[in-house]
Amino acid sequence: MVSIDTQSGFCFGVVTAIRKAEEELRKGGTLYCLGDIVHNGQEVERLEHMGLVTIDHEQFSRLPKRSKVLIRAHGEPPSTYRIAAEKGIDLIDASCPVVRNLQRKILDTYTQHADAQIVIFGKEGHAEVVGLQGQTDNKAIVVEHLSDINKINFQKDIYLFSQTTKSVEEFSQLVNSMQTEVTDGIVFQWHDTICGQVRNRVKHIREFAAGKDKVVFVGGRNSSNGKVLYEHCKAANPDTIFIENAEELTEKYIRSCKGKDVGICGATSTPLWLMEEVKKCIIHNA
Repeated sequence: MVSIDTQSGFCFGVVTAIRKAEEELRKGGTLYCLGDIVHNGQEVERLEHMGLVTIDHEQFSRLPKRSKVLIRAHGEPPSTYRIAAEKGIDLIDASCPVVRNLQRKILDTYTQHADAQIVIFGKEGHAEVVGLQGQTDNKAIVVEHLSDINKINFQKDIYLFSQTTKSVEEFSQLVNSMQTEVTDGIVFQWHDTICGQVRNRVKHIREFAAGKDKVVFVGGRNSSNGKVLYEHCKAANPDTIFIENAEELTEKYIRSCKGKDVGICGATSTPLWLMEEVKKCIIHNA
């Protein structure tokens, strides 16, 4: 038996961004996207075939007036909006509402507590984190691992936030570790800003993986969320493999699925059609 996890696949933020892209592409004309619309190469390629043009920030700053540019679910820093206004670029803002809300929280905290340290638990250079740092004029401290807390001055007030797709367990560990370092009389406030959909998926995906003989996790290798969820799958079921697409399945592995209860799951950036292709490949060749 081969089954797909019903809770895997695009989160609502990614669904909205892709829907907006498809709507604009159907109108005709050129639509640019600032960075990969989703951390999944196959889905990016599908949309590029429809006419979506992926650009970086340098190319964005050189676009002609009235160009249409999609801002993906990860969000963007204030500088992107300023450039668009100066250049007369039309923005189609598909920032995830959860990310936008987090940006506002960080901006408000930065404005109200100018002398404090804003700390973001996230991946350095990740698109969402770049947008969050931008709310603080890039003064926020990014902490990716527990070992990074030496970047923080524990004799100054600290306000901690998290990238929306980080691990709940790792965030809790970070908070506990920082609490032991804070000097008496110093303000330390932390805000668990991890997306509810991501939080709920961890528990579910562990249960899903534990109930299968074998698990195939489908995701983009540059997806932070994918890496987190895959590790949870692997912990719940050691017989878990990570692939980007059906072409990566070997004949030997497919044969090993015969007579087994195989589960297929993926990240918040994994399209359902890609998981369905993997399912068909196993069923038709096992």
